[in-house]
Amino acid sequence: MSETPPRKRMVRPPSGGSDARATPQRLKTAKLRTPSSQAWLERQINDPFAAEARAKGYRSRAAFKLIEIDDRFGLVRKGARVIDLGCAPGGWLQVLIARGAGAVAGVDLLDLAPVTGARILQADFTGPGVGETLLEAIGGRADLVLSDMAPNTTGHRQTDHLRIVGLIEAAAAFAETALRPGGAFVAKAFQGGETGEVVAALKRAFAEVRHVKPKASRSQSAEVYIVATGFKGGTSAP
Repeated sequence: MSETPPRKRMVRPPSGGSDARATPQRLKTAKLRTPSSQAWLERQINDPFAAEARAKGYRSRAAFKLIEIDDRFGLVRKGARVIDLGCAPGGWLQVLIARGAGAVAGVDLLDLAPVTGARILQADFTGPGVGETLLEAIGGRADLVLSDMAPNTTGHRQTDHLRIVGLIEAAAAFAETALRPGGAFVAKAFQGGETGEVVAALKRAFAEVRHVKPKASRSQSAEVYIVATGFKGGTSAP
């Protein structure tokens, strides 16, 4: 779930709340940083979710996004088989293990440190044999497939939207081959990302499809999550 730095029933906001009125802190040594890096570091310092993630040992603040989604939809059941696409830096894997998932496998292009209880592959999930390896790692069809992937942006709106939609389509196609009937799929999307056709396809394959913006998603971010539940099954499933 690559949340690229310098670029995973509602949960209660971290201690102090997301509306806490603490005076924002500014970094004093910024001479060698770009403005975007400086802004990112200042957001991290002043972000209550980032602070709570550090306090609880989560590898990223994105852990709270999955926690909130799971609290609302009850996706991570005890003993569940789960595949996490784009799992770096590992925060969602940590949440899955902590919440009782029985078999967890993650895949990412990036190398990441092991997460106890999870099988991690460094690969492109669309590559030959990778899907089969992931299914073997969890011992059968998945109860849940997650994707917190986001493409590198180019700054060209139409190109970026196409890349976003392409990732969601690829993740959804994988989910439809990997999920057991009744399973669920969660994917990061972006408002205005022209995901209408993808959502329509998901509505044909799942009983219910919703859009969710967790409180841990920054208010200025356009990211939302597509939550599809009640997979109807299909002839392509192994």
